[in-house]
Amino acid sequence: MRSDFFSLAGVVAAFLALVPAMQSAHAEPAHGIAMYGEPALPPDFVSLPYANPDAPKGGRIVTGNVGSFDSLNPFTLRGSPPWQLRFLTHESLMGRSWDEPFTLYGLLAESVETGPNREWVEFTLRPEARFSDGSPVTVEDVIWSYESLGTAGHPRYRGFHDQTASIEQTGPRSVRLTFAEEDRELAIIAGLRPILQKSQWQGRDFADAPPDEAPIGSAPYVIDSHEFGRFLVLKRNPDYWGADLPLRRGISNFDEIRIEFYGDNTVMQEAFKAQALSYIREFNAERWNTQYDFPAVQSGDIVKSEIPHSKPSGMTGFVMNTRRPPLDDWRVREALIQAFNFEYINDTLTGGLQPRITSYFSNSELGMQPGSATGRVRDLLMPFAGTLPPGALEGYSLPVSDGSARNRGNLRVALGLLEEAGWTVQDGELRNTQGQPFRLEVLLQQDALIQQATAIMDIYARALERLGIDLQVQSIDKAQYAERERLFDFDMTFMRRSLSLSPGNEQRFYWGSEAAEQPGSRNLMGMTSPAADAMIDAMLTSRTREDFVAATRALDRVLTAGRYVIPIHNYAVGRIAHLKELKYPVDNLPIYGDGIHFLPEVWWFEEN
Repeated sequence: MRSDFFSLAGVVAAFLALVPAMQSAHAEPAHGIAMYGEPALPPDFVSLPYANPDAPKGGRIVTGNVGSFDSLNPFTLRGSPPWQLRFLTHESLMGRSWDEPFTLYGLLAESVETGPNREWVEFTLRPEARFSDGSPVTVEDVIWSYESLGTAGHPRYRGFHDQTASIEQTGPRSVRLTFAEEDRELAIIAGLRPILQKSQWQGRDFADAPPDEAPIGSAPYVIDSHEFGRFLVLKRNPDYWGADLPLRRGISNFDEIRIEFYGDNTVMQEAFKAQALSYIREFNAERWNTQYDFPAVQSGDIVKSEIPHSKPSGMTGFVMNTRRPPLDDWRVREALIQAFNFEYINDTLTGGLQPRITSYFSNSELGMQPGSATGRVRDLLMPFAGTLPPGALEGYSLPVSDGSARNRGNLRVALGLLEEAGWTVQDGELRNTQGQPFRLEVLLQQDALIQQATAIMDIYARALERLGIDLQVQSIDKAQYAERERLFDFDMTFMRRSLSLSPGNEQRFYWGSEAAEQPGSRNLMGMTSPAADAMIDAMLTSRTREDFVAATRALDRVLTAGRYVIPIHNYAVGRIAHLKELKYPVDNLPIYGDGIHFLPEVWWFEEN
């Protein structure tokens, strides 16, 4: 045994002696980084494949938001800024290609390198990188941004900070982050943190920044003017430092972007018909087919464009807050799903034209497969068999009604589940063993989907009434909604989670146990599932695409069988109605389809 020990020790010593050489051989500066494999674009690429490098610059577009805003700072929890700000006015060390699952290319940084296991990542800044006021972007700005956002910024930035062991300057223009845990995605996430100007906040509390002070950024657009609650105007910076970068050719082509704010979606729709807005996104397939025949469309002044995509369906629907009884009982949640007559609702509101979401990652290879879990997916889930929701291993699918208004069969199933959970009809009301009535409040905010969500809830309330459940809908303004959502002060609310072809650390913020009680987190359902946490860990440590897909399919089973959300429509196609002068690369659509990376980023203005 002793000779075996020394033999093993010799092997280990030899290996450790080789580690520096191995690290040196692996850590080559590169122009890009992919989650798996190599970046698709070569170091000398001219532009992103879905951008037109020869797109003309100029023109003005006007878009609309429903609701209001009271802040110009998108990086703290205080106030409600326009959602577009953090995408159009600030940059990160690297930028994303939306034609690949998850690949970044140099933006503020000219190169990236990693350790052999991505236990650290190092970025080298471009010497020409500048903030909008002309000052250089320095390593000091980068370090301050990571630390300030991670400690005083919005909660979405704090998880990454907790996973970072250290950040240090390694050269005049280089900075290295070393991670506290094994997670291959962290090196990529590091490249996407927004970089702010340290000197702007010297000696001040970033978390308590005044709402009318916008953080200085380095992106193509800067704030020109605004009036809280009414409008915001962004101007393209004529001195933007990165206009000739491959990642920026054919990008940010409009001279001005104006965002108008409306009290409700109906008023915004009328403004578009009058061509006071340059474009509008339509989420209802029936309205798209039947209500876009007004004179401007007939004359060709407004054009209808459909943008397909290959990303997962994500989850859109009504989320149930499991922090509150009786929604902490899966049988109650399943009963509420059974009572939701999707087939009738879909036929009534969209003419049956929009398919239903069937799981969180449906419409992609990452989605759970029908029937029982098999192979690697089953192996990942089996250690948690005792804690998994029913159906996670055996297979789970959403109930289907007969399409009639009464939905008798599913309502009978729902009533049986509610009785199992201790709820019975007493004097026309559903009550528990303590005699308390079953009452639910659905909290909705005033946005572009409020009209459809309210119509859905009106139909749903009549179905629940037949079960003896009192459902009340409360619609409030954006500021009130943001605060109540932050504190999880609701029974049910509308939720939309867009998911990518390379889901990662954001999954912890969406449904990880640590985020369940963290104010402002995106874990609206309050789920605390050891199985879900383990599947997210497996996704983040996967070395092969095959293992990653298996872990994501397993997570999809845990989420879907958990019955946390009543899913509604799958928006498999983006629908944009726009002025005829607005153009886009029709033959080179990104695999992620529509989004702010598409419109307004790669569109341009062209007079006919």
